[in-house]
Amino acid sequence: MTEADATVPRGATPGTPPVSRAPLRRPRGVVVPTERRWSAPRIALTQVAILALAVALWEGGVRAGRIDPFFWSQPSAIWRTAIVFVTQGSALYDTWFTVSATVTGFLVGTVSGAAVGLAFWWSRNVSAVLEPFVIVFHAVPKLAFAPLIILLFGIGIASKIALAVALTMVISILAAHGGVKAVDDDLVRLMYTLGASRWQVFTKVVVPSSLPWIISSMRINIGMALAGTIVGEFVSSQHGLGKLILYAGSTYEMALIWVGIIVLSAVAVAMYAAVVRLERVLLRGVRAPASE
Repeated sequence: MTEADATVPRGATPGTPPVSRAPLRRPRGVVVPTERRWSAPRIALTQVAILALAVALWEGGVRAGRIDPFFWSQPSAIWRTAIVFVTQGSALYDTWFTVSATVTGFLVGTVSGAAVGLAFWWSRNVSAVLEPFVIVFHAVPKLAFAPLIILLFGIGIASKIALAVALTMVISILAAHGGVKAVDDDLVRLMYTLGASRWQVFTKVVVPSSLPWIISSMRINIGMALAGTIVGEFVSSQHGLGKLILYAGSTYEMALIWVGIIVLSAVAVAMYAAVVRLERVLLRGVRAPASE
């Protein structure tokens, strides 16, 4: 046997090239399939295309006799009604009345509710005593209090703000309290070990940890504040988009109803965009980079 044959692997024919025995490399961890994110203009263009398609199908269905315009109206009639509403009606004042009541009730309810929920951190006994009352108030349909609130605050804007506050405040309380209960106890102990006071723990740990919970409640409170304002205008009001929709429904003006709904949708979208912007400002540096 030659020296070259001695280096041939066992089972291989002499004279053949040696076979590499390097171990196979396998991917480590779990391979997660990823989707390439669309750009913002592409997403906006797709949304506009979907909306345009829906409007075209709606208009075409009415013209083809497939959709009854008495119940559903049609986009062309809605557009004509919107022009009359803006140029000849009280569109500006009605919109301002509803928006001002909604925004005020949203801010007062969210801020006060978040303050109450965060305050529960200071005393577990107080939290245990008051939490059942908050849950019961949350379970009761607040809109049932609309006639009582109208009697107490009158038919002006104050009653609409009060209804919006009633619907938003309890949600903020529960969300902030949930954030308080989710605070990392080990981090709190570490802060106390380093000599921090209760106020420092509250401002440096509890409040930042609860901000995502509070922001999530703000997204929900947009619709709740609008609902409270509109219901208040339904019950009794001289102005507002709710009063406009109620009047249009009593006179079977379906196009005017859709105009009110579209304006309310625009208000909701604007408020949601403001909340998203506020979230980016408040949570800057709080969330991990991976969650962005």
